[in-house]
Amino acid sequence: MDSLRQEKVQRFEEFVDKRLKPDLVHAIAQRDKVFEQQKIFTDLRKNIENLEKNSVTSLRTLVNIGSEVYLQAEVPDTQHIFVDVGFGFHVEFTWSEALNYIDKREEKIARFVKGFENYCNFQLRNPYQNGYFDIY
Repeated sequence: MDSLRQEKVQRFEEFVDKRLKPDLVHAIAQRDKVFEQQKIFTDLRKNIENLEKNSVTSLRTLVNIGSEVYLQAEVPDTQHIFVDVGFGFHVEFTWSEALNYIDKREEKIARFVKGFENYCNFQLRNPYQNGYFDIY
């Protein structure tokens, strides 16, 4: 009986090491990407709202041109901004259009997070429901 229990414990440990730990690392990486996207859109929303609130029509800023090298830039008209929409494409938006786009992207991110949570919960629950890890 003790050897049977030891064998089941060994199978459980192998499952944890070969399946759950790599899945956890992957899930954490995915989660970090999503949180980074959320932060980018939150920052963009705050910047646009500050521009609107302060009625900014032009501004001076620093632009990262790569390898953390910055160049001073002057924006003569802030009424239109370019937003990275993915795949290397940037779209010119007015402030209100950009805010609408941000709303839609945040909803999409929220749906992704919810779906990912459901998937992870199913993956973790499924082996236990099948009785795979009945140690006793």
